[in-house]
Amino acid sequence: MEKFDRLIEEHIPRLRRYARALAGDRTRADDLVQDTLERAWGKFHLWRRDSDLRAWLFSIMHNVYVNGVRKNSASPMLLPLEEDTLDVPVRATQDDGLQVRDVHAALGCLSQEQREVLLLVGLEEMRYEEVAKILDVPLGTVMSRLSRGRERLRQIMAGGAVPALRVVK
Repeated sequence: MEKFDRLIEEHIPRLRRYARALAGDRTRADDLVQDTLERAWGKFHLWRRDSDLRAWLFSIMHNVYVNGVRKNSASPMLLPLEEDTLDVPVRATQDDGLQVRDVHAALGCLSQEQREVLLLVGLEEMRYEEVAKILDVPLGTVMSRLSRGRERLRQIMAGGAVPALRVVK
């Protein structure tokens, strides 16, 4: 069990980064990581030693996040204003901060499915096969969501109008 604890500790920074990108809020991200780790330790007996621990942890986090979204979808979610989002950058690197804010906002415009795939492939540098396993979807679905998500992100970032879905009869 002690070895398992050390192995999990190595993945906490990546879990926190992905949780922050999913939740969009530091407090909710920390709660998501804590819930993920709690479930991982509780389900330790289900982890196969010959499998990828990182993929297993990200699968747990994905499931915890989706369950939370489903649970909270009935009631509106209010996000507290964070003081650091109200600060106006004054340094010469302010363009970097604005671009990060724009990317964060653009990611929020994507569907949950596209955002998850983009974050796992782009931010976490996971292989398509790993992402398919984590999200429990076919490999082709991962590639399709990634392609559509990247294209929509490009359009949003370019300031272009996001095309509406056509209704097919």
